[in-house]
Amino acid sequence: MTDRLKGKVALVTGGTSGIGFASALDLANEGAKVYITGRRQAELDAAVTAIGQGVVGIRGDVTNHDDLEALRKLIQDKEGRLDILFANAGGGSMSPLGEITEQHFDETFDRNVKALVFSVQTMLPLMPAGSSIILMGSIAGTTGTAAFSIYSASKAAVRSLARSWVLDLKERGIRVNVISPGSTKTVGLAELAGDNKEAQDGLLSYLASLVPMGRLADPAEIAKAVTFLASNDSSFINGAELFADGGQAQV
Repeated sequence: MTDRLKGKVALVTGGTSGIGFASALDLANEGAKVYITGRRQAELDAAVTAIGQGVVGIRGDVTNHDDLEALRKLIQDKEGRLDILFANAGGGSMSPLGEITEQHFDETFDRNVKALVFSVQTMLPLMPAGSSIILMGSIAGTTGTAAFSIYSASKAAVRSLARSWVLDLKERGIRVNVISPGSTKTVGLAELAGDNKEAQDGLLSYLASLVPMGRLADPAEIAKAVTFLASNDSSFINGAELFADGGQAQV
């Protein structure tokens, strides 16, 4: 633990589990005042208790404009600014070509693209020069995955947004980068295989076999990369995609 982020105010959307939770914890450990969002109160309360260190949990859905506005107003009233935004909330499900529905498409892009765009845009007025915006990408935005094309396309869109936003924000001195994890041991990843524990274990074992390092990432390992992008240690990194994938998308 250091004080690399002492005095900084951070927001992690979808911070109650997985990479979001691990990132919120690491940002707090580095001295930041952290706000997290979540859709379910019980999980939000549990995350706040587990992280401690003055973290603030706010129930809300990033796909809801009114929830985003209420979040912005709360941070503005309490802190007056926002130095770090990790637009992490999102997710997806599998559907092969031939079975893709409009609902599947809309839900995936609403969560991973539309909500991300308006999370950033809503919080932007609070962000001073020197702030860092981190977007949740995925190696799926670069590599092909069977039955995962819509999710992959949504993450490719996130990568494209970062390239343009660095130009939109160059006069304001705000950095925008993408963190693209590889297969990470989270509940959300396991649940792509459904509710069957044996099927979940089989999926995780298969995904681990694709990683040159021979294992899945721990969420805490991805969190370290997020903290790096949030800190001044990455002060000249802008518009980049940082792969934290054990080499999976690099070979």
